[in-house]
Amino acid sequence: MHDEHKDPDVPTGPGKRHDFDRVIDRSATSSAKWNKYHSDVLPFWVADMDFAAPGFILDAIRERIDHGVLGYTETPPELIDAVLTWLSDSFGWEVSPLWLVWLPGVVPGFNLACRAAGSPGDSVMMSVPVYHPFLPAPGHGGRRSIEVPLILDGNEWVMDFDAMAAAASADTRLFMLCNPHNPTGRSYRLEELEALANFCLRRNMLICADEIHCGLLLDEHLQHLPIAALSKDIEAHTITLMAPTKSYNTPGLSCAFAVIPDARLRRRFIEARAGLLPGIGPLAYLAAQAAYQDESDWLPHLRHYLAGNRDLLEAHIARLPGVSMTHVEATYLAWLDVRALPVASVPQHFESHGIGLSDGNQFRGPGHMRFNFGCPRDTLIHGIARLEAAVSALGA
Repeated sequence: MHDEHKDPDVPTGPGKRHDFDRVIDRSATSSAKWNKYHSDVLPFWVADMDFAAPGFILDAIRERIDHGVLGYTETPPELIDAVLTWLSDSFGWEVSPLWLVWLPGVVPGFNLACRAAGSPGDSVMMSVPVYHPFLPAPGHGGRRSIEVPLILDGNEWVMDFDAMAAAASADTRLFMLCNPHNPTGRSYRLEELEALANFCLRRNMLICADEIHCGLLLDEHLQHLPIAALSKDIEAHTITLMAPTKSYNTPGLSCAFAVIPDARLRRRFIEARAGLLPGIGPLAYLAAQAAYQDESDWLPHLRHYLAGNRDLLEAHIARLPGVSMTHVEATYLAWLDVRALPVASVPQHFESHGIGLSDGNQFRGPGHMRFNFGCPRDTLIHGIARLEAAVSALGA
């Protein structure tokens, strides 16, 4: 299935050209990822890659810094044009500039969506496990949360529409979608998105779609499909959240946008953010503009490198007793099933062997761990060795 990554142990091919193998010391940068643990624990937790941002983004930032003035900044028209062109070229989705609402991140975006949908006391539905900031978002807006577990169908995590139908009520106003899915690494197919769209339209439910990982599909036969682009009906019921920060590894430069075609819903969304969110800084805007204007081969080569990392991790996990993982179609995040390991606290046990992963409990996925493989191959190899040593110590 993955012939293009036959030998993930050897860092050759496209990834080598862009030097994704270079190990960068982040210890003196106040990195949240690297500061969490002592230096004897390798961090593979938060969704923050250990690669340098591409040169064209760094050059744009340097040029702006050389100007010397870093004042309040309006959204550059060049950025708006770049986003509209990218949406059209990538997905065949024709978007009006009036539909865009700029935000300092997708997390504020889906929190605002919860406030814009329905009224206090209404309910919001989501599938779990899911990106953990989803979980408190309905409550932040005075809404109730309905969490419906995904089901494992073979090697794929899928939405359980029967359970969703049973859980929905007359006051369920919003479905929060994460696609590509964090933490399972799924890229939902057309038929799945159509089924979700029909489910929501029949119940007059809105959709808030966090699609921040849409540039990181690792299987070459897959293509991201924005759910809002399926039809005019679903477009009018959807808030789509996107950002370049995951694909280009600039999460510290907070810039994202919402696409909200329906004018009334867009007005409610904008009203919900009043007085709550800061503006976006000039460097974040410029980084986003450089990303959406990118016509280089940097991102395809990053995807190729990440797919090699994924294949390497999958191959080792397949031979590891007591641990399994589903295939990662998108993102750089692997979802490990560790329920068979005979230890009370898997996270603590792993950390005692020098490897720090995200605890699945925070995603509503007990008995699982999330492994971020967005790192140089050598770092990943060291991490896998520590993981294997931790499992071996249990005699699993």
